[in-house]
Amino acid sequence: MPRTLFDSDHELFRDSVRRFMQKEIAPHVERWREQGQVDRDAYLKAGEQGYLLMWAPEEFGGSGLEDFRYEQILYEENLRHGDYGFYIQLHSRMVAKYLGKFGNDEQKLRFMPGAARGEIILGVAMTEPGTGSDLGNIQTRAEDRGDHWLLNGAKTYISNGLLGDLFVVAARTSAAGEKPTFGLFLVERGMEGFERGRKLDKMGLHCQDTAELFLNNVQVPKTNVLGDPTKGFVQLMQCLAEERLIIATCSIAHCQVAFDLTLEFIKERKAFGRPIGTFQDARFKMADMRAQIDATQAFVDQCVMLHNDQNLSAELAAETKYLATELEGRVLDTCVQLHGGAGYMNEYRICRMYTDARVTRIFGGTTEIMKEIIGRSLGLDDRKI
Repeated sequence: MPRTLFDSDHELFRDSVRRFMQKEIAPHVERWREQGQVDRDAYLKAGEQGYLLMWAPEEFGGSGLEDFRYEQILYEENLRHGDYGFYIQLHSRMVAKYLGKFGNDEQKLRFMPGAARGEIILGVAMTEPGTGSDLGNIQTRAEDRGDHWLLNGAKTYISNGLLGDLFVVAARTSAAGEKPTFGLFLVERGMEGFERGRKLDKMGLHCQDTAELFLNNVQVPKTNVLGDPTKGFVQLMQCLAEERLIIATCSIAHCQVAFDLTLEFIKERKAFGRPIGTFQDARFKMADMRAQIDATQAFVDQCVMLHNDQNLSAELAAETKYLATELEGRVLDTCVQLHGGAGYMNEYRICRMYTDARVTRIFGGTTEIMKEIIGRSLGLDDRKI
């Protein structure tokens, strides 16, 4: 279905990004997947092209491009010609936006230009061994010691955990017995007591490094506190709607790439002397996916435009993540099935895409949490009925 949200400037930008992904990212993907992380050079090259922190004002290293459609194009072309594991969206938008929204001018000048150049790689540390989507249960503690905060705790499943140079760390700032409060702290590579654990062995996203982080009496200066150290939970909530939209844009783009790969495959692969695609079952599966991808893409695109107008609600963000990631799971499963035995082989891209896609229904808030958010917005909150 024709998409009407892009103009000629967007299409020129897409052409530029496509060439970059084909030249600078695609040739290295296999090696990155084998070594378990991308090269730092990938971020430097993206920074040279101005693809990082595009939304940031020029004085902080960006281009001032607040139009989310440019980000959407960047993610779509990376998923088509690069790899899901080149996690440019985490660095450039999900984490850097915490600096943009809650950092003071000194913090922005200290970190954002380097992040825009790809010299400072960013990560966010929320999830803990006993805490996933329930952020209110964070156990990492931050104690006010006058001229600094003392951080102790452990984080896990942290994307960019090995490559990262600067992490936004969520920690509990209230004392025992008090009403829980949380703060966001900027923890830098090289801080004493800040240690990396093992690189985690994941089902998919093999060229994206995910690791454990440990904070053992890490002294974080007051200049590395993001905003009010008692308002961290509110700050996290303010960024989650955009994070879920980012996941949705990537998931539906992943669906489209899988569909295209499968359509090409079933036109060429034969069974019983005829192309697989000529069998009714295959045609009906492809027709079903085509209709669902088009419908979900239209919804995601509408949410992008609402976000550009600052009108994307938490409920709509939950809906678009829920719909796009659940569809991604169904589409990738169907596409593997239509590839037959080849779909189970890592040498075929569809196999790798299948395992890469599984996590999208988990991170950024699970499908079950998305349903809770949507259901409560309908007045179906068991605390009120």
